[in-house]
Amino acid sequence: MILFLALLILLVALFGAPLFAVIAAAAFLIIGAHPEEYVFRDMAQSLPIELVGKLADSPLFIALPLFTFAGYLLAESKAPARLVALSRALLGWLPGGIPLVAVAACAFFTAFTGATGVTIIALGGFLYPILREGRYSEKFSLGLLTTCGSLGLLFPPSLPILLYGYIAEVDIDRLFRAGVLPGLLLMGVLVGWSIFREGRSGARVPFAAAEAVRAVRAAAWELPIPLIILVGIYGGYLIASEAAALTALYVLVVEVAVYRDLRVRDLPSIVRRSMVLMGAVLIILAAALGFTNLLVDQNVPQQILGFMLRHISDRYTFLFVLNLFLLVVGCLMDIFSAILVVVPLIRPIAGHFGVQPEHLAIIFLTNLEIGYITPPVGLNLFLASLRFERRVVDLYRATLPFLLLLLAALAVITYVPALSTCLLPAVK
Repeated sequence: MILFLALLILLVALFGAPLFAVIAAAAFLIIGAHPEEYVFRDMAQSLPIELVGKLADSPLFIALPLFTFAGYLLAESKAPARLVALSRALLGWLPGGIPLVAVAACAFFTAFTGATGVTIIALGGFLYPILREGRYSEKFSLGLLTTCGSLGLLFPPSLPILLYGYIAEVDIDRLFRAGVLPGLLLMGVLVGWSIFREGRSGARVPFAAAEAVRAVRAAAWELPIPLIILVGIYGGYLIASEAAALTALYVLVVEVAVYRDLRVRDLPSIVRRSMVLMGAVLIILAAALGFTNLLVDQNVPQQILGFMLRHISDRYTFLFVLNLFLLVVGCLMDIFSAILVVVPLIRPIAGHFGVQPEHLAIIFLTNLEIGYITPPVGLNLFLASLRFERRVVDLYRATLPFLLLLLAALAVITYVPALSTCLLPAVK
């Protein structure tokens, strides 16, 4: 009966059942398999305890929805157009400048919206014509924009970093610092490849001081947004929740009262859509934490660790296997679900092999970022297929060079831990 129910849960999951329901059903199955240890109310009680007793007391409970709201406000306004115009005016004259515009704009936007596909939808329509006008091939343009759809996850105020910090019990400020150099490496790899391509086919946008001044003036009120977060958090003036509140308030005032891109009557719809996302995350979070507690009770992490110790003898092999596993996870699960389900299992195992918590976080998030463009089911491939009206198979070919480049960068991030840890302050 237990095996039958397990197969049934797997079947409904494959047919698209809500993740929180699948996780909760798996937890109830564990309870049913150990009637001598649990009663039904154990799981029913653990969900509200995890949601109200722990999460509600965490600064993350404030930071996540506020940053999400700020990201949705930016996405619904004309901020994407201003951001692209500013990047083009300031960077378009450089070698590979037009792809650099795409990389920089997407990284900035994804940092605020998370890897939810908003970047491809919001910026793709602006950036694709610019790349094509710059004499970049269709294949290159599609590949770059599809790849950039999840670029920027390692930069503040990345929602996945906030969630990872809570689940793994790692200081969020340290995670933000740890992601700076690896994030720049990923951007640099894409820009470097673009410069190589530019020498053969691409063009530059001549620098025009008047155009640059107009672009800066047009985006003048949005330029301080990253400074609020970077200076506030890194300077020690604000914690993550305070930075989130200030950012959300600032973006609200700028987009509604200054630029007037949004009307007051638009706000309820934006609030509803942004909080639907957060509501889904919170429900999954409660179910996942309750499920994780049961796995810990059953010594599942210890059993996995024992299995790996019997077959893996050193840290380098563990990191290689971990990367393969996380790439598969990144293809099959959205990043929030992956953090909630996978992180509690791999954290103690990675600790045994001496992987520093901040380094593990960057490896984890980089893998999932790459997983979004990994065939056959990477999410960005399907979003780009819809946005640019191309076959998914065409996007497989277009993204292949970028995928290989990012995998090379992942190897550097994985096996050179100093890249993630050199900016971290010493633990007092």
